[in-house]
Amino acid sequence: MTWTSAFGRTCGVLLDAIVRWLALARINPNVLTFLGLVVNAIAAFLFGYANGENQARMFRYAGLVIIGSGFFDLVDGQVARATNRVTRFGAFFDSVVDRYSDASQFLGLLVFYARGERFAYVVLAAFVLVSAIMVSYTRARAESLIGSCRVGFMERPERLVLIIIGALFNR
Repeated sequence: MTWTSAFGRTCGVLLDAIVRWLALARINPNVLTFLGLVVNAIAAFLFGYANGENQARMFRYAGLVIIGSGFFDLVDGQVARATNRVTRFGAFFDSVVDRYSDASQFLGLLVFYARGERFAYVVLAAFVLVSAIMVSYTRARAESLIGSCRVGFMERPERLVLIIIGALFNR
């Protein structure tokens, strides 16, 4: 057994235990989804609050908070399946909240760059915000027209990894 597979199994066992506990506690999966948005809003605040003196620290905190928000995104669907609460509304709500979560992160960066009077970065952050939403819209629109769309560029997992790496390394 490789270290990677052992780590994956350990994480899987731990995640299953957490999902079982949340299911037994009768936590509504939509509440978990909403909590993920709240945590992402905290990350956005940290980005927006950063300035020249505390930027590295605030960005690292924001990156760690975004990692924490991923927990909610990871377990909400699993809790829904474990409690037989899978609904079309839940899938819709999760998708919409994911877009707001993405937008909040980029708005936080936009505020940071605007406060620093870095116009080019403000424009770039606004472009990335719109692009993040358009990726999801494009896929949804394609699926409504052709039934299935399994290709995409810079979807949410990739965007999250990049923003986390950028935040943790202050880039």
